Amino acid sequence: MTTTEFSTPVSTKSIPWSWYSDPAVAGVEQRQLFASSWQYFSSGEQLTKPGDFLAGEHGKVPVVLVRDDDNQLRGFVNVCRHRGTRICLGAGNQRTLQCPYHAWTYELNGRLRSAPRSNREADFDPSALGLRPVQVDTWGPMVFVNTDLEAAPLAESLGTLPELVAEVGVDVSRLRFYRRMPHDTAANWKIIIENYLECYHCQINHPGFSSVMDVGPDRYELSAAGPILSHRTPLKERRRSTPYDIEGEITVGSYYVVLPSMTVDINPGRLNLAISNSFPDGPLRTSGITDAYFAEGVDPDWADDLIAFDAQVGMEDQALVEAAQIGLLNGIIDQGRLLGESEQLLLAFERFVSERCEPFLPARES
Repeated sequence: MTTTEFSTPVSTKSIPWSWYSDPAVAGVEQRQLFASSWQYFSSGEQLTKPGDFLAGEHGKVPVVLVRDDDNQLRGFVNVCRHRGTRICLGAGNQRTLQCPYHAWTYELNGRLRSAPRSNREADFDPSALGLRPVQVDTWGPMVFVNTDLEAAPLAESLGTLPELVAEVGVDVSRLRFYRRMPHDTAANWKIIIENYLECYHCQINHPGFSSVMDVGPDRYELSAAGPILSHRTPLKERRRSTPYDIEGEITVGSYYVVLPSMTVDINPGRLNLAISNSFPDGPLRTSGITDAYFAEGVDPDWADDLIAFDAQVGMEDQALVEAAQIGLLNGIIDQGRLLGESEQLLLAFERFVSERCEPFLPARES
């Protein structure tokens, strides 16, 4: 098993199991990890001309992206400054953004254009009541959002990911959006990311995946570099059949976590990339989306076969993490004992969470 950047000894004790169900921990994680994180939002293909808009969410925060009259991509909290109503739903093209509640109307650059009866208010200042902006940036055709205006730029959050992705043969400029798949899991978000970060469970639980990928401990590569935790696996040298056609320019499976919870999957075969975000929905559930990208003109049968392959692995993982969530609720055992070699990325992830959250948690009773 190849590893990098694990030169210092680490504890093999897991974080406290209470952290997977405690609302106080969930609140700290929201403030310390998610409130200032860059998260994948959408493809930019729906936002190509002035007036195009697309509504969605950054966790629990409603967000709308717009292409303004100067052809600049902008993002705003999708909340009217009057009474907090969500302004936009879905996607479309329009010249202004108008709240459906009381018809407060905003320019595409976020400025308040008009508010009925505001002329009756002596101290009404429309220049102070524009939509609250959010940060927006892109990587290839993919659009990312950060609701913290003081957060470091997207490039810092992506770290070495663009180079790692290019290294395995993916030119993101050639990617085109293909399909969106929402997901909702009855498990704490950390269990989902931890499961993603180890393939110790793969041979037992993912027969389809293991029929294609060499998941042996001496072949499976783990690495950590700044905000990126990655694992890479070669194709099996001997295989009777595969769940999908693996022939193509990509010859290894590569899987990445962009801390805290964004993931990128690249499977062997033709040009492909799937990107996901996962947000905690309270301490016991996680929701998000996965968007699949392929080269323009991809054979839809091949794309659907690969998506089905991923979906099967996803269903197997969902059963595992939901079962783990039930076990972690027992209240009798305080924490687990992890494997320092096979679960190195999991341990790195837990260090990341612990270092950023533990100082803000109430002191535990001894």
